[in-house]
Amino acid sequence: MWIGLFLVVLGVPLLELAVLIKLGQSIGLWPTILVLIATAVLGMAILHTQGLAAFRRAMEAISEGRPPVEPVVDGAMLMIAGTLLVVPGLITDAAGLVLLIPPVRRWLGAAWVRRMLAAGRVHATVVTSETGAGPTDDPTRPNRPRQAASAGPVIEGEFERIDEKPPRPRRDDKSD
Repeated sequence: MWIGLFLVVLGVPLLELAVLIKLGQSIGLWPTILVLIATAVLGMAILHTQGLAAFRRAMEAISEGRPPVEPVVDGAMLMIAGTLLVVPGLITDAAGLVLLIPPVRRWLGAAWVRRMLAAGRVHATVVTSETGAGPTDDPTRPNRPRQAASAGPVIEGEFERIDEKPPRPRRDDKSD
């Protein structure tokens, strides 16, 4: 994995530079710079507007008692798209523009969530601020206290840290 990350970190800027040089040779220096500035402005606009919209959609889902997975993943994909557009380079701009297409964004978001679920155990609980109760709790008892996230057994016991040195005995200031 580290070798792949190293190659991406080294390879993408080199490819970006090669594409920018070729584009500059084809259309000229100033049009190339204008393309980079335009995509950066577009990316900043997406980051600004979509960040608040994604937060609003997540809060609406929570208020409706639904887990905010879809709005959060969609917002994350839009943030990635905006960041790719802000980064100078045409390859990252193309990747950012592809992420702006909703079906592609949903497909990649679903694949991302599937991969996270396969990598570990994910648990989400929605708790409303008015009642303190989740959507699966008894609605006839709105002021019921929150339950622990884990319904497993509670094991009481004592522990001792074996990697620490025991404290030295205290000596009184009085000498015999």
